[in-house]
Amino acid sequence: MPATVKISAISNSIVSDELNNRILGQARADFLIRGYSAVTMDAIATELGISKKTLYQHFSSKDALIRDVILSLSHEIRAEADALLSHRRLNFAEKLRGFAEGLALRLHTVTPHAVRDLQRFAPHLHALLHDVRQKDIPYIFGRFVEQGQITGMVRDDIHPDFTIHFYLHALQGLLQPTSLEQLKLTSTEVYTHAIDLFFGGLLTPAGRKEHEKLFPR
Repeated sequence: MPATVKISAISNSIVSDELNNRILGQARADFLIRGYSAVTMDAIATELGISKKTLYQHFSSKDALIRDVILSLSHEIRAEADALLSHRRLNFAEKLRGFAEGLALRLHTVTPHAVRDLQRFAPHLHALLHDVRQKDIPYIFGRFVEQGQITGMVRDDIHPDFTIHFYLHALQGLLQPTSLEQLKLTSTEVYTHAIDLFFGGLLTPAGRKEHEKLFPR
């Protein structure tokens, strides 16, 4: 293949990836704020200034697009947790605080309405969201517990698997639309309170001292 053809192919791929990310970003904003039923391919194409044909070249349907929104959000949250946990210059409390703030930034617009709307109009995608949480929560918080125990910030007398499964089932229940509406909390607020309460009970005295500097009551 001639060099000019290769360069052109790479350039086209970059442009395609950039547009793909723009579409996902717009769809995420619309989906998290207004809910599944309010998101339309027509509106997304108009908001981005592209044709519907171009949009459908990237995503075959609204469901395919929202599926990728959910999966990309999961990937970002996992990647941020991995990056924080591997950061050598941050202490345990700083990593936990950084994760909580990153989570809040991504999920602050999610409302009980958006969750219930997804459950009502796209139960298969709501099931995907449930499955993603089922994998992400143990993976992320399991790593925090593990690192906390290694560094002496989390009690070593707890059973890690039991602790993580307890937390998983508590969060899955709290993030249901009915629970969010009863508590009058957003998904972000649930995660924030849960992180504080969960790790507040797991920390050693030294870990609690660090934690309370960054999570003042």
